[in-house]
Amino acid sequence: MQPWPLTFLVCLFLSFLLPGKGNHFTINCSGFDHQGVDPTVFASVIVRKDFRPVLNYSVPMQVNISFTISSILDVDEQLQLLTSFLWLDMVWDNAFISWNPEECGGLRKISITAQNLWLPDIFIIESVDVDQTPTGLTAYVSNEGRVKYKKPMKVTSICNLDIFRFPFDKQNCTLTFSSFLFTVDDMLLGMEKELWEIVDTSHNLIKTQGEWELLGISKATPKLAVGSNLYDQIMFHVAIKRRPGLYVINLLLPSGFLIAIDALSFLLPAESGNRAPFKMTLLLGYTVFLLMMNDLLPASGIPLISIYFAVCLTLMVTSLLESVLLTYLLHTVTTQPPPMPDWLYSLVLRCVRATECCPKRSQTENGGPAPSAARPPGLRGPGAEAGPGKAEPNGDPQATWAEPQRPRPPDVWVKFSLALDTLLFWLYLSFMASSLITVIVLWRT
Repeated sequence: MQPWPLTFLVCLFLSFLLPGKGNHFTINCSGFDHQGVDPTVFASVIVRKDFRPVLNYSVPMQVNISFTISSILDVDEQLQLLTSFLWLDMVWDNAFISWNPEECGGLRKISITAQNLWLPDIFIIESVDVDQTPTGLTAYVSNEGRVKYKKPMKVTSICNLDIFRFPFDKQNCTLTFSSFLFTVDDMLLGMEKELWEIVDTSHNLIKTQGEWELLGISKATPKLAVGSNLYDQIMFHVAIKRRPGLYVINLLLPSGFLIAIDALSFLLPAESGNRAPFKMTLLLGYTVFLLMMNDLLPASGIPLISIYFAVCLTLMVTSLLESVLLTYLLHTVTTQPPPMPDWLYSLVLRCVRATECCPKRSQTENGGPAPSAARPPGLRGPGAEAGPGKAEPNGDPQATWAEPQRPRPPDVWVKFSLALDTLLFWLYLSFMASSLITVIVLWRT
């Protein structure tokens, strides 16, 4: 027969390890209201902090979670990362803790250092950074064993970013909460708060007017299968929107002003020779502007605003080349202009006829001579004197009316220059109007 001290010690050790029944884990907290908390009464709880706090290991325990987004710190488009600051709330029941409030002066909850309690290993699957949770946090424990633990987290998570609509883009990032070790046989996850409460609290807590705005949060509860193990998880989809004001003021407005000034330069007389130097100055200024504002653009991908800048630069270069060509043509017609190719002459003739369809119609309706009104500008009538580039009639009095003579080369080249200048000017106006409409539509949506 074993001596009774040894038997007592064995029973005491087994009481710490084996699950109890009834009020076996009830803490005697008498005197807490006068003498404060006696640390010795929680010794049994501290000893069991390495074990899952359940009485029946075949039943999974329930851990309810919720979080609050207090700040969206950074979005890295190149690395596809979202950095945010969260307050994570976790609630679970610890079966090893309970006391009678009537015996403890009405005390129903108490704060205990988190390192003395069992904590669930909840993590964010998309996180790519080490958990930087500060040490020395505390948790509230109720008299029924309900543990409420809150911890701040700076989370750097992977996010699939779509920057095509930059700076009017919206992103949808995912935060998936799951367990490292416990499968669905050991732990189930639930919601501590309703989803609308999480969204409202996050909106109220975010006080900074940074670059990003929180739109909403949605959730899904898929299971995660890893081999033969099945893990419970809760997936939150966080929708955020970029505030475009900074980029509109620093990028779109200066670029739009430079393009508008370049379009107004078409009002300068081409024969004066001042248009080409003016456009060259604008092109150099626009190039310097793009180099200075390059840091504001995403480092990866091809957003729509980059395409806009490329089209603006292409138009400015094209208009500069067109100004140089006009200067050359207007100088050539004063010396010895070359003959215009037939295909180019036909094209110019069609453009001239298209632009003069309205005058021809008005002259015909007023009873004017239809044959003379049908001639494009620069073509001479049948009674005009023959010039150096005009063929003489071959004896047929109707030959001149049937086949209008081709105008002199200087007149044709001047009309070609004016048509080309008008075409490019309308191209500028169409581009500016479409760009403005696109910006308004993207901003409102």
